[in-house]
Amino acid sequence: MPQVLVPTVCPYCGAGCQFFISVEKERATGIEYMPEHPASEGALCSKGNASLEVLYHQDRLRYPLKKTGDGWARISWHEAQELIVRGLGGALKKFGPERVGFLSSSKCTNEENYLIEKLARCLGSKNIDNCARLCHAPSVVGLNRTLGAAGMTNPIPDLANSKCVFIIGSNLAENHAILSRWINRAKDEGAVVIVADPRMTHTAWMADIFLQLKPGTDVALLNGLAHVIIKEGLIDKDYIAKLTRGYDELVEAVKDYSPEKVSEITGVPADDIIRAARAYAISPTSAILYSMGITQHCTGTDNVQAIANLALISGNLGKPGSGVMPLRGQNNVQGACDMGALAEFYPGYKKADDPETARFFSAGWGRGSLPVGRGLTATEMIDAAGKGDIKAMYIVGEDPMNSDPSSNHTHDALEKLDFLVVQDIFMTATAQMADVVLPAAVWAEKEGTYTSTERRVQWSRKAVSPPGEARSDLEIVCDVANHLGLDFDYPDAAAVLAEINRLVPQYGGITRERLDGMGLIWPCPDKDHPGTPILHSLGFKLQDGRASIMPVQYRAAAENASWDYPFILTTGRVAVHHNAGSMTRRSPSLIEREPELFVEINTNDAARLKIADGDEVLVTSLRGETSARARLTDKVKKGVVFMPFHFSGTNKLTTEVTDPEARIPEFKVSACKISWRD
Repeated sequence: MPQVLVPTVCPYCGAGCQFFISVEKERATGIEYMPEHPASEGALCSKGNASLEVLYHQDRLRYPLKKTGDGWARISWHEAQELIVRGLGGALKKFGPERVGFLSSSKCTNEENYLIEKLARCLGSKNIDNCARLCHAPSVVGLNRTLGAAGMTNPIPDLANSKCVFIIGSNLAENHAILSRWINRAKDEGAVVIVADPRMTHTAWMADIFLQLKPGTDVALLNGLAHVIIKEGLIDKDYIAKLTRGYDELVEAVKDYSPEKVSEITGVPADDIIRAARAYAISPTSAILYSMGITQHCTGTDNVQAIANLALISGNLGKPGSGVMPLRGQNNVQGACDMGALAEFYPGYKKADDPETARFFSAGWGRGSLPVGRGLTATEMIDAAGKGDIKAMYIVGEDPMNSDPSSNHTHDALEKLDFLVVQDIFMTATAQMADVVLPAAVWAEKEGTYTSTERRVQWSRKAVSPPGEARSDLEIVCDVANHLGLDFDYPDAAAVLAEINRLVPQYGGITRERLDGMGLIWPCPDKDHPGTPILHSLGFKLQDGRASIMPVQYRAAAENASWDYPFILTTGRVAVHHNAGSMTRRSPSLIEREPELFVEINTNDAARLKIADGDEVLVTSLRGETSARARLTDKVKKGVVFMPFHFSGTNKLTTEVTDPEARIPEFKVSACKISWRD
């Protein structure tokens, strides 16, 4: 049988890289690069190159399972559905839909996320969310509020047109590696690169100006930059007058954020703050890129709004080389949000608390009534489960036991559920807590669309069949829905996409027939529309076409170092691992390069504690403790330590405090202590 090359979208970060899977005798045998791809140009990072290693891993779930007294028993799909009808359906009848929760997956296709949120709402539950709650919920809230659209404003290749690139809270050189290529091209043409981060990262090596700030002080830094830009008259007066509202309030709000005061708060030298502000504002085209170093804070929404303020007062929106660029960490976290897998939005970001939204989708779905109002977020569902207010959950492709803060709290909450069904590709820590586990297909074993961080919607084809009796999430969700009394008659992903075309305006013209190439960038309202690579070039979809400048004030992090817990722990990613690590920790070539949990400690702090490089140490917070291998470094300042969150121990330590608006946990600032491991 001849070799077949099947185009697919990489299952890891949100960059949206495509490649070909080489298939021989119905088995994936290798990867072929796709040099014509507009964002990646054929390049893949270490994770993308190793992506096929998970396909045939011995740990893949192959059959439905039910929990027994002493472990797990293989069951048929029929029995699994009967258990779900009794468990999930029983909870809906006994306790009501408000006490049942659903977690969708940013690893699933758009079509699957659309069906999962539709399932929840057609069953009467408002409690639907996805892992954006743990990464970019502040972007959804903050960018919708300030700019009227929750997405990256400019495409990835447009970075080559920037004359100043400001990267804050993102180690993109390791975590969104293909972006580095475009930034280096801009540098070759004379662009200035500014990087703000608590760590000296691989990304910081690219910087002309490096701002090493104290964790949790981003608003102070951003307000300090705005202060300098305003004071020195570097604003774009015409742009502000024509396309914004709220400028005068910002002037008043940042008047006390002098470089000297901001330096005291952040630890960044005042002269560097001034240099960065001037470089960003004087440049004819400046772009801001950010990731979870900005969003994963109890002030995450404030951080995002402060970034938008900088872009607005300098006129750096709606034109090539400019923009605000949130970098999505998961391959379809943008799409999951677009599809309405969020507590506060139906598909297309229609507000869940608007009765007109419910009427619109009631008509579109042929349902008599749908729930109105904001549901519980992912973190709130866990809290509610712990209190007995959520009785049953259906979790698709997420692992709260590893990805949520305060893992011990999450364990206790899930243990109190009357019924839990988990749908995944591996027996994750969360799946271990379930009553029923459903085996799902990975990305290469199904078809559908994914939306990248640049809003590019791409069709990914099925290359091989799933192992055993595993099924696509689309098939499983339709089967669950039909057993629970709904009518989900969708033969394939294309049929679901056709419904999305009808009901989600941004996706109106993104039809299956148009997606055989490199995709389309939303908004794309009709079949004749070419897509919209650059947002806001004609104004903003807000009142009077004006963006909203939203002043914010610096608020200290929820925790700070103390006598008992003298270090500030900040968390993040490393190049060879991804999110909770369920795939990359099972990838032989990747786990070999980064096999265990480590903690970066400043060399001076380590000397004081008499800790040597490679020692096993105990890291303790108010919520728990975990062991890690010490790495001595000058990448972090004294008093700050760093741990990657790909291993199960890290989130035992992180705080449950959340942003009051976006409800994202503050993963980036937790007080801890370090001691010898007994």
